[in-house]
Amino acid sequence: MTRRLGPAALVLTGALALAGCGGSDPDSGSSGSGGKAELSVGSAYMPQPVSDEMAAGFFTVTNKGGAADELTSVTSDVAGQVTVHETTGGAMREVKSLKVPAHGALVLESGGNHLMFEQLKREPKEGQTVSVELRFAHSGPVEVEIPVKSATYTPKTGH
Repeated sequence: MTRRLGPAALVLTGALALAGCGGSDPDSGSSGSGGKAELSVGSAYMPQPVSDEMAAGFFTVTNKGGAADELTSVTSDVAGQVTVHETTGGAMREVKSLKVPAHGALVLESGGNHLMFEQLKREPKEGQTVSVELRFAHSGPVEVEIPVKSATYTPKTGH
């Protein structure tokens, strides 16, 4: 499915573009061992939403293992639905999964792959955290606490 960005989404996208990606937060979750995928999640953040309808989330999934995996779904206490998107040519496209390469990383960042939190149950505010559960094709679920930053937050380090 391809969506053209409407006025509210353009405002959100503008804020997300200002937000950038990265950070120095320690890994906030891990899963896997042995010859399988060895996943950890770091640099997680959510810019404070500029709309009461949707929010975005960013982080990096690092895989130190010798097997690839895929992020297949996400749930959160703050949203009725969390979808995985990639952005190409100004259009967001919902995807069913994103690959986490062996000995590599999946980067979710402003202007690229990202999470969309829809049907917000409450509006996340700066200083709060949002709980998410990441589910993968082969590894067990990973729980992550995503800190809510200002709408114009720019991480000190990039991806």
